[in-house]
Amino acid sequence: MLGTYFYHEVLRKTVVAFGTLFNDIHIQHEDRQGGVISDTKVPLAYGPRSKFLAKIRQQQELAKAVAITLPRMSFEMTGLEYDSSRKTSVTRTFKAVDDGDNVKKVFLPVPYNVRFELNILCKLNEDALQIVEQILPFFQPSFNVTIDLIDSIGEKRDIPVVLENISFTDEYEGDFSTRRVLTYTLNFTAKTYLFGPIAESTDGLIRKVQIDYYADTDRQTAKREMRYTVTPDPSNADPEDDFGFNEVTEMFGDAKTYSPTRQQDV
Repeated sequence: MLGTYFYHEVLRKTVVAFGTLFNDIHIQHEDRQGGVISDTKVPLAYGPRSKFLAKIRQQQELAKAVAITLPRMSFEMTGLEYDSSRKTSVTRTFKAVDDGDNVKKVFLPVPYNVRFELNILCKLNEDALQIVEQILPFFQPSFNVTIDLIDSIGEKRDIPVVLENISFTDEYEGDFSTRRVLTYTLNFTAKTYLFGPIAESTDGLIRKVQIDYYADTDRQTAKREMRYTVTPDPSNADPEDDFGFNEVTEMFGDAKTYSPTRQQDV
């Protein structure tokens, strides 16, 4: 198993999906009459907060427009850990169909929590409050994001992004020429899933489900009462087709048992 190359880009897609949540936030400034005099889209970039603070402090041209530097947001992945509360059996598999209608066997995914830190850097507290208020109402405390985890088999899942905590700092030290930076830090956890290698399935698609009902738990002496059978309609339908089901119910009064190897009642 180990040594088989595979790369589903799940962590990369999780990082991109997280950043997409915050890439279209705006702030507005109004005049005394309540009219909008400016509408600024807040820039978002991947990277640690310290990198952007250092860049801001190195800016010597204080006459430059504030909106060019601040406000802005940054985010980064800060941790990755196994989530035992969502654990399932590692030996269980499910079947899927790839782009070429080939049946694939996939082991159930492994639950992992991805930690993120979102930093909001502003010069004015009013700007920071505008940004924070556009984010918080959507997290109660989680917000679901649909991610196409594995394109080849169409595996999409709703990934909860949970807001863990919020902190605030005022980076202001020194004389009047020192830039002031208000920073709001929001910590999130994305509950994603990691998949192993995808193998070819030799079992084929399940096209018939059959269940026998007995009057007692001891099938040696119990009388079989009913058989319920379900097949797709049409019978040659593929998983991506628009199809229905045929349901058949048969009544019995014997003590026979269906043999899957013989494919008959014995």
